[in-house]
Amino acid sequence: MIRASRRRLLRTAGAALALPAVGRAADIVTDISFYFPVAVGGPITKIVDGYAADFQRENPSIKVTPIYAGTYQDTLTKAQTALKAKAGPQLAVLLSTDAFSLIDDDLIVPIDTVATSDADRAWLRSFYPAFLRNGEINGHTWGVPFQRSTIVLYWNKAAFRDAGLDPERPPATWDEHATVAQKLTKRQAASVERWGAQIPSSGFPYWLYQALATEAGGTLANADGTETDFASSACVEALRYWIDLAGKYEAHPPGVVDWGTTPRDFLEQKVAMIWTTTGNLSNIRANAKFPFGVALLPAGKRRGSPTGGGNFYLFEAATPVQREAGLRFLRWISSPERAAQWGIDTGYIATRSDAWETPAMKAYATEFPAAAVARDQLQYAVAELSTHDNQRVTQALNDGLQAALLGRKAPDAALTEAQATATRLLRPFHH
Repeated sequence: MIRASRRRLLRTAGAALALPAVGRAADIVTDISFYFPVAVGGPITKIVDGYAADFQRENPSIKVTPIYAGTYQDTLTKAQTALKAKAGPQLAVLLSTDAFSLIDDDLIVPIDTVATSDADRAWLRSFYPAFLRNGEINGHTWGVPFQRSTIVLYWNKAAFRDAGLDPERPPATWDEHATVAQKLTKRQAASVERWGAQIPSSGFPYWLYQALATEAGGTLANADGTETDFASSACVEALRYWIDLAGKYEAHPPGVVDWGTTPRDFLEQKVAMIWTTTGNLSNIRANAKFPFGVALLPAGKRRGSPTGGGNFYLFEAATPVQREAGLRFLRWISSPERAAQWGIDTGYIATRSDAWETPAMKAYATEFPAAAVARDQLQYAVAELSTHDNQRVTQALNDGLQAALLGRKAPDAALTEAQATATRLLRPFHH
């Protein structure tokens, strides 16, 4: 039950058809701002500030201001609060999985009701289909892919060589992954000097788990965001494999593994293989003191990874002139050249195929082939878990996963309980 009513969609579409030109007179400046999820200053803010300045130089009738708003969750909360007080920005980068919640709260407009020209429609079609899936709801496109990712496997080639393994051959299947992880685990007396594998389970446990569930042949939710299937046999199998890496194979840290410290553990060679976002690629490349590789995630019954990361959204509160200005900015910042440069600078995946044909990206991918791995994995990618009342539904799953990983509940019991909670939360959204 999406409360974006037909009447509201018609009103939005009508406004789009009547959009006035932005800043027709030289002295007219349209102000727009956007929330961007970054917790502290640093390279990312410098890049985004540079984009804003470059856009304004090329479009002097539009002033665009980035507002840095903390984590994705902080950014969503600030946007919701500001918009309900009629004091919000016109755009924001929020998780692709926030779409249902933003629609249910009547906070965003479908991009395709503003982007109505043939050129606009061609622009929307230019993005990889895997990145559009989370934003394609109720027959409309609600989000513009920006900083997007998949989960990939990073491996330490020096550790492979040390363990007598081929440093150029990462594990391709679950069985190989478990066996290799055992060989890579290095013990000294009763302590572990190096774990073989590490899949983080704090922060976004559902996301890492969705990769395993997909590889086991499971599907966590339907496309309408109204039903989940957390307790299927495939989903239980996926969680058992995760637990077995620590228990049966003794090749993975026990309990809950921290999301934030996983890249550091890899860089400090406390673990030989990690599963994490391709968004960590630039950090690992800049700081690794050893040769490393990046690979597709290993296959269970199939290969697979959820997509991840953030989309740009256009808010309902924007005036028609601001919507036109916002659309102009979105088309500018997602152009092939900027999508390519964003991927090079951050490690996120350039979100459209023509970005990979730019001279800058061709040179980068030739010099650093690992950059193309996440792109190549898109053929196996699925939409990230997203439902109505998404935060509470995913929290129920996260709680169940952590309870099982800590040994407090059996995998099937933990997932059955999470499924029961999700069913209750989603009942109001059934048609």
